[in-house]
Amino acid sequence: MHEPTKSTPAHSNPATDPKRELLRHSLATLAYRGGKALRNVPDNFAEFQAGVGVRTPGQILAHLGDLLDWALSIATGKRTWHDSQPLPWDREVERFFAVLQKFDDFLASRESLQSPIEKLFQGPVADALTHVGQIGILRRLAQAPSKGESYYDAEIAMGRVGADQAKPKREF
Repeated sequence: MHEPTKSTPAHSNPATDPKRELLRHSLATLAYRGGKALRNVPDNFAEFQAGVGVRTPGQILAHLGDLLDWALSIATGKRTWHDSQPLPWDREVERFFAVLQKFDDFLASRESLQSPIEKLFQGPVADALTHVGQIGILRRLAQAPSKGESYYDAEIAMGRVGADQAKPKREF
């Protein structure tokens, strides 16, 4: 068993730590928003080039998978970074949701975190949210926008981190 971190005191149950639950809700939010940005994209969207030096959506999606792999590696105390080459879009989407599931499963377990939760949020999780937004912007530039939505009203549930998400309640 690993030593508890500041985020997981020895006397608490890691699986019900309020900070850990908030991070899990953040992952569910990432899954919901990411799912919306990644679904129903046009053919060749992965290669869309917005300008010189701008990552393609496929490169951003591969980076998202790398960020989430990195987050899990930090959480488990095996900090490792990989720079992956983009897979075909559908496979990268599967990878995104698979690593979200692995990370959420770890957070839902009784395993001790090897990093403060705040660091996991401020680094890889916040970065992933930013990149999902970039994919949304690139969809608009590629003339394939997804509908806007009140994310406050969205049905986002801790633990729901797969591709199967609730239907939007209030799109505009």
